[in-house]
Amino acid sequence: MGEAPCFAHFLDEKGDMPDQPRIRVQRVYDSTPTLAREARVLVDRIWPRGVGKATLNLDRWAKDLAPSTELRRWFAHDPKKWPGFQSRYRAELAEKTPALKELAEMARDRPLVLLYAARDDEHNQAVVIKDVLEEGIRNS
Repeated sequence: MGEAPCFAHFLDEKGDMPDQPRIRVQRVYDSTPTLAREARVLVDRIWPRGVGKATLNLDRWAKDLAPSTELRRWFAHDPKKWPGFQSRYRAELAEKTPALKELAEMARDRPLVLLYAARDDEHNQAVVIKDVLEEGIRNS
């Protein structure tokens, strides 16, 4: 399993996290901006079908953070493969620390919404990214 990225540069002079970032996940098809100031990031490699770009009101499309095609095909959203997917995906994310830090920085400034297209709300890459970001922040 990959190491959680370090976000120590977020800490104040006392070594505390000034404002705990608020990160949540949301399916693109259920997505309407709730807060004008929230950062909205799509974390799918492929653009969701039937969704116009203007509809999502994105701050970023982080397709570079999406699981590799090989991993995505292997997982095929099979809940039985979820533990293996998490482990393999965390290893992929460990090589993408700069992009994760960018998301953590966005979460520091305003609430962060990680958007995904999968039907399963509990077994998707946005859930893993959220966990990795929160672990990195907690361990800073």
